[in-house]
Amino acid sequence: MNLLRTYLADFVSLLFPELCMACEDSLVAGEYILCSHCRFNLPFTNFHQQPDNIVARQFWGKINIEFAYALYYFQKGGKVQHLMHNFKYNGMRQIGNLLGNMAGGQLLGNPAFKTIDVIIPVPLHKSRMRERGYNQSTCFAQGLAEKLHAVVDDKNLIRTVATKTQTHKSRFARFENMQQVFEVKNPGLLEGKHILLVDDIVTTGSTLEACGIELLKIPGVTLSIATIAYAE
Repeated sequence: MNLLRTYLADFVSLLFPELCMACEDSLVAGEYILCSHCRFNLPFTNFHQQPDNIVARQFWGKINIEFAYALYYFQKGGKVQHLMHNFKYNGMRQIGNLLGNMAGGQLLGNPAFKTIDVIIPVPLHKSRMRERGYNQSTCFAQGLAEKLHAVVDDKNLIRTVATKTQTHKSRFARFENMQQVFEVKNPGLLEGKHILLVDDIVTTGSTLEACGIELLKIPGVTLSIATIAYAE
């Protein structure tokens, strides 16, 4: 019976092959979401080994953070962009969990991340949440939490204003666009915590900065940041 199931699964995979979400090559037995080549050869930043990395420098002189990190470099037209498109717009939320596990595996080796108490994803506005059906940052947070043995809180930090796209805005315009957009509903639950704030992609850091400003108003909070990708 098991042999028959194997033959049937192989036959179905010939007709409807599962594809790598980054390069679209067919996956082989034992591969999941990413082919082996992409899993090991996408452009890792190795920022977990660099306290003064590019992402961290985005926040110098703006908000006080312990550490900042991104798993991949994002290049327009590259495999990471294709992976992120599948994640955000094609309903492939399991991509976030996988990438969170991968990022968490790297961060386990950094002492700064051993004290994380709670992981907070950058929230979507409720209108965008209804449209998309899920928050990609929450999926990433859940994967991270499995590795870092922390809890995910995706209810406390909320987005009160539905902002327009940031894509073509300057850094200052992006920051202006994010002012008074976020609110912490129950600050007392986060007092004295080391919070890991997470998002999918960081460019100028304006969204994360706006979230961080609100979180750092809470007594005793320590803040670190992690994202899936860094885009210049």
